[in-house]
Amino acid sequence: MARLAGCSVFDPFGDRVGKVRDVLVVYRKTNSPRVVGFVVEVPGKRRVFLSVGRVTSIGSGQIIATGLINLRRFEQRGGEVRVIAEMLGRKVTLTDKSGEATIEDVAIEEQGPGEWSVSQLFVRRPKTTSFGRGQTVFVNWPDVVETITAGESQSATQLIASYSDLLPADLANAMLDLPEGRMLEVAEELSDERLADVLEEMPENEQVDILNQLDDDRAADVLDQMQPDDAADLIAQLSEERGEALLDLMEPEEAEDVRFLLAYAPDTAGGLMTTEPIIVSADTTVAEALALIRRHELAPALGAAVCVTLPPFEPPTGRFLGMVHFQRMLRYPPNERLGTLLDQALEPVMADTHAAEVARRLASYNLVSVPVVDETHRLVGVVTIDDVLDYLLPDDWRSTDHESSTKSPNSDTSTATIPVRTARRTTHGTH
Repeated sequence: MARLAGCSVFDPFGDRVGKVRDVLVVYRKTNSPRVVGFVVEVPGKRRVFLSVGRVTSIGSGQIIATGLINLRRFEQRGGEVRVIAEMLGRKVTLTDKSGEATIEDVAIEEQGPGEWSVSQLFVRRPKTTSFGRGQTVFVNWPDVVETITAGESQSATQLIASYSDLLPADLANAMLDLPEGRMLEVAEELSDERLADVLEEMPENEQVDILNQLDDDRAADVLDQMQPDDAADLIAQLSEERGEALLDLMEPEEAEDVRFLLAYAPDTAGGLMTTEPIIVSADTTVAEALALIRRHELAPALGAAVCVTLPPFEPPTGRFLGMVHFQRMLRYPPNERLGTLLDQALEPVMADTHAAEVARRLASYNLVSVPVVDETHRLVGVVTIDDVLDYLLPDDWRSTDHESSTKSPNSDTSTATIPVRTARRTTHGTH
């Protein structure tokens, strides 16, 4: 890695776009650190981030990248460690009990297409005499342990590494068990995408506490990574001034979706829906639709069906034609057009339909999602089963020690209630 410092980065056409200044890795609980990208200096001395997924070749003193490079100024995020600036010079203990050593260089190896991780370290042992330098040796990553001073608290980076295999909901619970100051420290170190996933699994009070600790630019980046409906719920809990400031800093498309959702009352279909379903035309084939469903970042509930509309295909769309469930697609040949497979029995709900009616609709017809349309029958989003559950459950349902306040059904005074969430501010848009 030390030899990569200063080497040139080229685009697929052979044009030089910058030079490498550092390599970014993230620690993992069981495996060696994974390479996530490079810090590249582009003209103007600006340092930007180049994802390792955009790198097609490393070698011969150069890196070849594909696609566009985001010229936003590089900011180191949670769990990221710079190899040249931070890892080189660290003390490690050799597991063969031969003592301590200092890292002088790091080797990375390609584990699969676009997947690189640390494989070996070049370390130097302390000198044994008053003359010369200590002995150098190559060691594999599993054969060393980084030295931590006795009594020193675990760093947030190391803590995040121990949490790297947790699902967002489990990580959220683990963070909620930490002291407030420690929780905020870990939140600061998480990447934007990881923090967004975790915030979506936290109670609103903790979401607000964490977001209030972030500067506006970082907070806007995190909100960009959240689902629009979750981001809208969070912004609705902030002061009007802070909410507007963050919306202005968000990516225009993401901010537009959030402003659109803020216009609806929280106890309506419009207030519960997400604006990012899969939307296609009637001419789309089964094969094309299944390819869209296979995207790994797609939530399971959104992948259960696709919406078919007239153009345009961004909410609010053209006229809504119907939905096609993925199980129905599996029963037809790949070249079948979705326009012939529409579920004629499924009626959409209006954006102002009460949340209780949406819940009854999902339960009555065994659905995992229901389309939402406006007064002109344009698709504006879908409500998924997880959105409804999040609405119906008590505010503190994420707490592991929560005890239901609903009385026994054998009690004469038992009641069934639907909790009401705090109404969103409507100053961000009009209904």
